[in-house]
Amino acid sequence: MISGVVTPDIQAVIRLSVRGPEGREQEVDAAIDTGFDGSLSLPPRFIHSLELPWRGRGRALMADGSESVFDTYEATVMWDGEPRRLSVDEADIDPLVGMALMNGYELRIEVLPGGKVTLERLP
Repeated sequence: MISGVVTPDIQAVIRLSVRGPEGREQEVDAAIDTGFDGSLSLPPRFIHSLELPWRGRGRALMADGSESVFDTYEATVMWDGEPRRLSVDEADIDPLVGMALMNGYELRIEVLPGGKVTLERLP
């Protein structure tokens, strides 16, 4: 099970350990974004500090109808006690966890400041 908390500004946040190819590791507080169909987005400062390898370019359709082009990288994330290699989208915003990373899990959120956030593996 993965646990987190709802922040005072009503964001559901979980802490992830993200590792680059050289073993550098960093703890990241990432907001859950059910409108994001990718796995994880990180700002450039995290990507560069972990020296994540570049893998290509991605495109996304934004809520306002515009299209965004971004770089993608590869990282390893500790997810529910197990290392998981995944694609990371570069975005100059706070880190986000998307639906692809949460696939196969039940998400529960107590939507109030200090509320519990839990992700539990489905059978």
